[in-house]
Amino acid sequence: MTNIDYVGCDALHPSSFVFDIPKGHDCWLLLLTQTPALFWVNGEIKEYPAYSSVLFHPHQKIYYRACGDKYINDWLRFDSTESYVTKTTLPFGVPFSLDDPEYCHKLFQLLCAENFFNKDYKESSIDYILRILFNKLLESYYHKNISSQYYNLLNLRKEIHNNPGNHWTVMDMANRLHLSSGYLETIYKNTFGISCMNDVISNRIRLAKEYLFHGTHTIEQIAFLCGYNNVEHFCRQFKQITGYSPSKFQQPNC
Repeated sequence: MTNIDYVGCDALHPSSFVFDIPKGHDCWLLLLTQTPALFWVNGEIKEYPAYSSVLFHPHQKIYYRACGDKYINDWLRFDSTESYVTKTTLPFGVPFSLDDPEYCHKLFQLLCAENFFNKDYKESSIDYILRILFNKLLESYYHKNISSQYYNLLNLRKEIHNNPGNHWTVMDMANRLHLSSGYLETIYKNTFGISCMNDVISNRIRLAKEYLFHGTHTIEQIAFLCGYNNVEHFCRQFKQITGYSPSKFQQPNC
């Protein structure tokens, strides 16, 4: 069972902000930072970058403060007897970088909404969201070597996924991130295990399948919607990846 004492999003504090609880809370405290901050870790004050998370167990010393002109975080104070909390392998009191801070922030927003409104399924909804949040924190903790360009690459990949029909080129993508084309291709593949243009193609074919299955567009229209100027190129690439021509794939028994 889990009970939320308080949950907040986008809490803004001035440069003078200090949070110092020598004997900790009587409950758990989870933070997600949106700005750099200073934390007391293993007997010394250390600076940690924005988009970090830290979990404090009950009665653990808590000390953190702003290290810039402002400090912003999401925070959750809660009690729980659930094993995914009490037996977590996350470190206590040691910040670690988030591999998808936007996703985790949205989960905090959902927790805020569920906690604020007294709905019939409030308790179970909060438990489900918190379980997902802890899963994402574990994924982040065990995701090592988050580079300085990681978040820019992640945002680029999300845009490719959401808008595969854009006229993507390696040069345009590199210019967005102020990188050379060759360097972008190298770090993109090292990060995601796929080249940026192959990622574009994969998402275009995924979108084309949706149009073929559920739409009423012609193959020529689908090619255009998926970012292809040449329908023959689209058909050739579609068959290379799926093993079927678009017209054959559209047939229900293929």
